[in-house]
Amino acid sequence: MKKDIILGGVGGQGILTIAATIGTAALMEGLQLKQSEVHGMSQRGGDVQAHLRLSSDPIYSDLVAEGSADLIISVEPLEALRYFKMLNKDTGWLITSMNPFRNISNYPDLEEVLQEIWKLPRYITIDAEKTAKDQGSIKAANIVVLGAASPFLGMKTETFEKAITQMFQKKGDDIVKLNLKAFHAGREYTKTKM
Repeated sequence: MKKDIILGGVGGQGILTIAATIGTAALMEGLQLKQSEVHGMSQRGGDVQAHLRLSSDPIYSDLVAEGSADLIISVEPLEALRYFKMLNKDTGWLITSMNPFRNISNYPDLEEVLQEIWKLPRYITIDAEKTAKDQGSIKAANIVVLGAASPFLGMKTETFEKAITQMFQKKGDDIVKLNLKAFHAGREYTKTKM
């Protein structure tokens, strides 16, 4: 098994939490893992990206080569566009929230951004904020996106459940339950779209 993943979003949206949860799940399944992160000025509102490479074989670089990403996972649609060139055009999937984070004055029309995404042959766009709110809190939108991406990650659902529990257990049982519900809501959404 091998997965090369690009994660993108804006500071404060939980991109690094997604990366850590995927990494935790990968280690639980005995996979090799390499991760590289860039924090946009290390503040809320700056762009954040992570390269995440998973494999059952040794991994020698932590960076995903242009045109080779199996997945782009984004919590913000304009940030998803930023990484188009990284996606494997023959087999890659883009999974993104449809909810914009308007942190720049000239943010383009959302419909135009989504139209560019919808030109791809393989994508999942989800209203992660509404889905998370329906589960109990808009703060779980990133975990909704993780759930939507999970069918493409090649790991067991139960492993993700354990990883989410481990990631959030210090915040209490209610937060664990919320994030598990958000994960499953995102996963079910993708299953209905495939």
